[in-house]
Amino acid sequence: MRKFALAVAITMATSFYAMAASDVTQSPPAGPYEQVSKLVKLPDFLPGMGQLFVDPATLPAGPFLAYDHDGKLVSTIYMLPIKELNPDKRFDNLAAPGGNVDHVDVYYNAGHPGVPEPHVHVVLWHVSASDEAGVAK
Repeated sequence: MRKFALAVAITMATSFYAMAASDVTQSPPAGPYEQVSKLVKLPDFLPGMGQLFVDPATLPAGPFLAYDHDGKLVSTIYMLPIKELNPDKRFDNLAAPGGNVDHVDVYYNAGHPGVPEPHVHVVLWHVSASDEAGVAK
């Protein structure tokens, strides 16, 4: 499973389409993105992730746009359901709306409000690892 998730992340990192970065670099992003905490019971700011926005039509996978305390876009997050990570399902053309990706993290999540089933978070960081501190608390 780890190898498969890593393969998904590597494939994504090499096949991004930069979508109108100027529209999403500062919070709040333009529609169709909506603040996640207004859609489901979650805090406005999630330590380690930031303030999240998503186009509800793209749930559960996203992309979720994550902003730091200053309203700067720091990452794009995809939440890929484990049950859909199989040979019959593809996640193609996953975009990085914030533009350049510095590095990618992939980790398991057992579920939470909004995406209750077990899934993999694929985090496309638009900032360096040292700048992730802006969403740590």
